[in-house]
Amino acid sequence: MLYLQSFNFVDYDREYSFRLGEKRTCFDSMYPFFVLSRHGLVRLDFEQVTILYGGNGSGKTTALNVIAEALSLKRDTLYNRSAFFGDYVNMCSFNSLSIPQNSRMIASDDIFDFMLNLRSVNEGVDLKRELLFEEYLENKHTHFQMNSLEDFEQLKKSAAAKSKTQSKYVRKYLPKNLRERSNGESAYLYFTEKIADNGLYLLDEPENSLSPRKQLELLRFLEDSARFYGCQFVIATHSPFLLSMRGAKIYDFDSEEVDVKRWTDLESVRVFYEFFKKHKGEF
Repeated sequence: MLYLQSFNFVDYDREYSFRLGEKRTCFDSMYPFFVLSRHGLVRLDFEQVTILYGGNGSGKTTALNVIAEALSLKRDTLYNRSAFFGDYVNMCSFNSLSIPQNSRMIASDDIFDFMLNLRSVNEGVDLKRELLFEEYLENKHTHFQMNSLEDFEQLKKSAAAKSKTQSKYVRKYLPKNLRERSNGESAYLYFTEKIADNGLYLLDEPENSLSPRKQLELLRFLEDSARFYGCQFVIATHSPFLLSMRGAKIYDFDSEEVDVKRWTDLESVRVFYEFFKKHKGEF
């Protein structure tokens, strides 16, 4: 399902006219004006999976943020806005069907915040574990007498302490510790929790924090979500694993003018290919 069919950015002539009419002179930058037009990007036409490829500063993240803002997509963290961002977005246009409610933008900062939240949960669990150790010893060696119904919960804990080992007592009353997941596993979990059926998803460098094996897992998950579960993806990436996604339309933001390319013709992919080809005999 193509929820988003095309998106029109602001061409250089309109940007220049806007700058001439702009009265504010206290700004050094008019970001995102003149970022995308320097590569001749005026329009993107989308497929089920569309990939924006390019290095840092190529404008692929800016393009995603502009699209997400124009479509009012949900996102978890703030992003780099300027005083001119709203002006630019208002000058853009797009062709789309009804955008599903569960559609969203997922950025690297969302993943990092999610992992930090898990770490905070784990620290809280560790603190409670120490308190439960103390509580166990107190309940184990203290005779508790119930005086009212309000004491019933404490009576249960006292009985549990006398009938269980310390480790079983702590496991009974302790929330599950999430630290057993690595950063990569936590990042992958975030994608599988946030990406539901039948939605439009903008992903900004989803390979961050993922090992090569996890990137391949994410590749299969995204391919299946697009093929079988009605999802449409627009992905900014330079991961060779994600660039190999079946049927993906790839825009090269590193070209002098943004153009559609095959993934095997992209510079970073060719660098990997030549490197491993050179060392083929060592495998």
